[in-house]
Amino acid sequence: MTCLLALLALIFPRLTIILLWIFSSYIGDAFGGKVLWPILGFLFMPMTLLAYAFGINQNGSIDGIYLVLVIIAVLIDLGIIGGSAYGGEREFGGRRV
Repeated sequence: MTCLLALLALIFPRLTIILLWIFSSYIGDAFGGKVLWPILGFLFMPMTLLAYAFGINQNGSIDGIYLVLVIIAVLIDLGIIGGSAYGGEREFGGRRV
């Protein structure tokens, strides 16, 4: 079940956040009941929100391997890791679009 949730988080991070928010207190526990930071994370950096919540719920703080996980999530959210606009170009009718 945990692997399925992790795969869901990688493919659909916003859907995972919504499901966690509805069916558990995982996100709320990580932010101490505050609402603003999870909403901003949902809108702008969903992978970072999930990585931060995972680190806080598992370890109690963000250090060691959990810090590495949060940094990788930030890079994914910023688009440095993964697809880019240049990589997304395609040819249309013999010319690049």
